[in-house]
Amino acid sequence: MTEPGHPDMERLEAAAFRRLAGHLRLRQDASNVALMGLAGFCRNCLAEWLAEASVETPQPITREEARNLVYGEPYADFKARQLEASPDQLAQMGRSLAENERVRAALKSSKLDAQLDDSFPASDPPGITQPR
Repeated sequence: MTEPGHPDMERLEAAAFRRLAGHLRLRQDASNVALMGLAGFCRNCLAEWLAEASVETPQPITREEARNLVYGEPYADFKARQLEASPDQLAQMGRSLAENERVRAALKSSKLDAQLDDSFPASDPPGITQPR
């Protein structure tokens, strides 16, 4: 997401992340399973991404530490207040996760197509481009 032309983009992205995490703390009525069903990500995803991003830093954080940061409290405390997911919510979440995979595969395929296009010469020999 970082645009090379904006000198403060990393700071802006960090501020947006903090605002998103704060909003999700405020809206605890928006359950993780509902978020997963609608958007294909949830608080746990944010925590996982935060922990993964920290791996290359001098002070990596654990998944549990990341969850505490995203939730603003111990994960177990948040989870204790949540209702069990309904079968419909779980089914919607499954469809949403499948859509994530479909979109990722399509994006990967289009990137591969672009890489292949870039790797071929601008002008192919006539034996390749013209029928015999």
